[in-house]
Amino acid sequence: MNTAAQPGCDRSIALAAPPCPEDLLTAHPRMVLATTILASSLAFIDGSVVNVGLPAIGRSLGADGAGLSWVVNGYLLPLSALLLLGGAAGDRYGKRRLLLWGVALFALASLLCALAPSLPLLVGGRILQGAGAAMLMPNSLAILGTHFSGEARGRAIGIWAAVGAAAGAIGPLLGGWLIDVVGWRAIFFINLPLAALALVLGMRYLRDQADDDAEQLDLPGAALASVGLAALTWGLTVASSGGAGSADPGGGLHWQPLFAIAAGVAFLLLFLRVERRAGDRAMLPLSLFGSHSFSGLNLMTFLLYGALGALLLLVPFVLIEVDHYSASAAGAALLPLPVVIAIASSTMGRISGKIGPRLPLTAGPVIVAAGFLLAMRIGGGNYWTTTLPAMLVIAIGMAVAVAPLTTAVLSSVDAAHSGVASGFNSAVARAGGLLTTALLGLVLGAQGPALVAAFHVAALACAVTALASAACAFVWISDR
Repeated sequence: MNTAAQPGCDRSIALAAPPCPEDLLTAHPRMVLATTILASSLAFIDGSVVNVGLPAIGRSLGADGAGLSWVVNGYLLPLSALLLLGGAAGDRYGKRRLLLWGVALFALASLLCALAPSLPLLVGGRILQGAGAAMLMPNSLAILGTHFSGEARGRAIGIWAAVGAAAGAIGPLLGGWLIDVVGWRAIFFINLPLAALALVLGMRYLRDQADDDAEQLDLPGAALASVGLAALTWGLTVASSGGAGSADPGGGLHWQPLFAIAAGVAFLLLFLRVERRAGDRAMLPLSLFGSHSFSGLNLMTFLLYGALGALLLLVPFVLIEVDHYSASAAGAALLPLPVVIAIASSTMGRISGKIGPRLPLTAGPVIVAAGFLLAMRIGGGNYWTTTLPAMLVIAIGMAVAVAPLTTAVLSSVDAAHSGVASGFNSAVARAGGLLTTALLGLVLGAQGPALVAAFHVAALACAVTALASAACAFVWISDR
């Protein structure tokens, strides 16, 4: 996902890993930690940097609003659909092997993106990047759980989360500077040395343990989820872009996006049916939804991270196109978000441990909604009086919610299902950004005053969505 808050949502995957086997304890813990951080940073930095580069990519490749949506969603789609499958494949074939394959695929895809002469090839590269991230992300986190034990495990996860937050802060700033000085293709070239170092360290210091007795991979479930999300995303993107084929002469929607949306919903319903028949062998065991807290947590996550992802995609776009910021200045404008989250989330974690997760998970999205309302002042004003207050309030709200969300996800199911529950919650966060980005085609295709007006409508919609997220937490999440 393309938000600075994502490391907090992902850390539950590492916390849910099974106890460390004695034969995997390592004599080089720092090198193992460095490897997982490098691998994860590929996904975190790339997701946040591309947001800042969208205006330059659009001008270079002649992309309209729908095309720019696919530059983001080409990455989020396979990551959302295949994240659980990537974790299961690591359990069966070895986490080290899947991590190295994921890093290698991400590097090759980054090279394709950097050299892409046209928008379709760039989107193709982004899809491959998302598939690589779906392999490396869950396994880099699970490796923390399987190579460390006791207090060392907690410290390693804490360092990983802190570096992830720092990557979220530095990524847009560094990416913006590269875009201004070298061009947008540099934001993909920079992945290559990072990936090469991660591969060298991984082959040297990581140990592996495949499980031949693990369940067969749920390939039918993964295929149905991928096709369903792809059809739904394409239909929403075309319908919201106002481009060719999205509307008929009478002013209504054309049949093609409507058919794609209906097909996407049908495939996702079929996915649920297949998962129900598969039982505990499913990629997503539906028995998890017997917990009201688990259901409420994931609906809350979908709405909150969907709203956040949409706004953080649009803010740098508006600052560059309307207020004529440089790419590096637009990246710096987002800096308060990861900084505040990194500073305050650990304190909120301790507080929520005493009072329970329900109150912070309700209050956090309400504060975020207030920040979205403040964001309706962005566009044509001074940064210090428009953008900064909105970013600070949103950051405070997310800091209130991020740490309790990790704890609540792990507490909402039994220990045997904590891994799949945390992985699903991380996938849901990305799916929220995926579907909301699909609705932004019209905003990304607007210019001048029309862009500002469309952005303000989007900010208001995000505020309403955040309030709905708070309502989900209040109604369905238990403090027990």
